Amino acid sequence: MAEPLSALLTREHRAIDAGIEAFMSGLDAGTARPESLHAALQTLRRHIYLEETLLFPPIRAGGMAMPVFVMLREHGALWRTMDELTDLIAADADPDVIRKTCRNLLEQLDQHNGKEEPVIYTHADAELPEPLEAEMAQFLADGQMPPGWVCGHAVA
Repeated sequence: MAEPLSALLTREHRAIDAGIEAFMSGLDAGTARPESLHAALQTLRRHIYLEETLLFPPIRAGGMAMPVFVMLREHGALWRTMDELTDLIAADADPDVIRKTCRNLLEQLDQHNGKEEPVIYTHADAELPEPLEAEMAQFLADGQMPPGWVCGHAVA
């Protein structure tokens, strides 16, 4: 693979953050575009799907069960915050409440990604077989999450 899987996954992390931040900038300027936030959240949901169905199983089987468990729990918390944000947008909630929830999501992502990138992604680069890396790279390029799929830890 030309570029390490960790670089592709990390780049998507940054794109998700940038999408949420762009929405918040629009919110601050009074020109918020909910569709831009929905796009960032959909990308995050798809990213979680990719990790939980393709990345985490072999990493867990390779002896990293506890770090993967932590990632799964955090994915559940992220999913619940995304659901809350989606509900707030649909209800045309107070912009201050939406802004606070966006900040909360960005803080959760910062904490999560700060663990996932150096621990999980490092193992992915070192241990995943090339065919799985290629499958994941292809999914990052054009893969779709199955309709109705929900993160396993989304229910509190």
